[in-house]
Amino acid sequence: MTFENTHHFAKAMDRQDPLRSFRSKFHIPTVHGKTALYFTGNSLGLQPKTTKRFLLEELEDWAALGVEGHVHARRPWMYYHKLTKKALASVVGAKPSEVVAMNQLTVNLHLMLISFYTPTPQRYKILTESGAFSSDQYAFESQLKFHGLDPDKALVELKPREGEYTLRTDDILAAIETHRDELALVIFGGVQYYTGQFFDIPRITQAGKRAGACVGFDLAHAVGNVPLSLHKHDVDFAVWCSYKYLNSGPGAIAGAFIHERHSKKFTGPRLAGWWGQVEKERFQMLKGFKPMEGIDGWQLSNVPIFQSAAHLAALEIFQDAGMKAVRAKSILLTGYLEFLLKEMDAGEKYFTLLTPSSPDERGAQLSLLMKKDGKKIFKALTKAGAIVDWREPDVIRLAPAPLYNSFEDVFQLGLLFKKALK
Repeated sequence: MTFENTHHFAKAMDRQDPLRSFRSKFHIPTVHGKTALYFTGNSLGLQPKTTKRFLLEELEDWAALGVEGHVHARRPWMYYHKLTKKALASVVGAKPSEVVAMNQLTVNLHLMLISFYTPTPQRYKILTESGAFSSDQYAFESQLKFHGLDPDKALVELKPREGEYTLRTDDILAAIETHRDELALVIFGGVQYYTGQFFDIPRITQAGKRAGACVGFDLAHAVGNVPLSLHKHDVDFAVWCSYKYLNSGPGAIAGAFIHERHSKKFTGPRLAGWWGQVEKERFQMLKGFKPMEGIDGWQLSNVPIFQSAAHLAALEIFQDAGMKAVRAKSILLTGYLEFLLKEMDAGEKYFTLLTPSSPDERGAQLSLLMKKDGKKIFKALTKAGAIVDWREPDVIRLAPAPLYNSFEDVFQLGLLFKKALK
């Protein structure tokens, strides 16, 4: 099958796509008056058409009820954080009591590190991937310094083997074994933001636990993208944002997971706020913090209602679609895009694919290491109506999001890419 005659394949796949109706649930940007080819859902997901209604309803209740909206709004504000629990639990593979929407991603990461990174003179090292997203790097460095440790000695950052672009799971497990007696925390991104590699969460977790370390994950690029089973795989904690594949809006409310093993009777350190106080005593303003059971005890402040309304609108779409169907289409879409890219540059004259070819090791993202004219090709794609992502110094990231991208989108992007290469 050649590049050109796959157009019939793309049309046929769209006709039989069980998620085809979901595209109409989103606002798709335009470029030069035409519908854009939007492939940056790994950076900011598109706006659901229901988001405006959800926000307007909260504005109406605020106008009509004032402070009484906390108990009498159509979705009472006092309990808003509970409304997203079921959907979040299904997306990350957890129990509702183990997840909560709160704060921003790096705030949540710091909260989790305060509780789960408790170094001793013997166990003090953090093991992670080299080139983690900047927020994670800064969080790790500052937490180590907070504990009086030198990041150059206490932070172990794993790099791929020479000539390779992604980490081998066996090398991660070997590093855990090498540092096992000094490890306090093993923490990776669920999906590596730059390469698109989907890390083997169960094997990494098992190895970290055997070594006596806590194990956590930053799921910013994994949530709503790849299958997750945080409870089953015994992950200690996880954090994520919701503005990428979850489509909850720019700067949207983030989320966190703590396994129920910890959250029922947690005796370690934590930073406390009044929204984590036992609910029935919260407004008594008593001295002495009594945390709610479960992850809700890690909440600090009352819920930002407008962010949460947008989040709820987006999560309803995920509940309707189901992660199983989202993942199934994601594998097909990303595989089709990979085929077109390899077909147009079989000799790797212009780019090399950083992202693993195995569907089990990636999500809805392909990262292309551009060998020549990378910025020029990126600008040509942008001018032609394709919204894609450039990462310095020389990578173009393409993310075919299954809820709103079609196989026709992928084919048309392939045509533009082929033209840009010429």
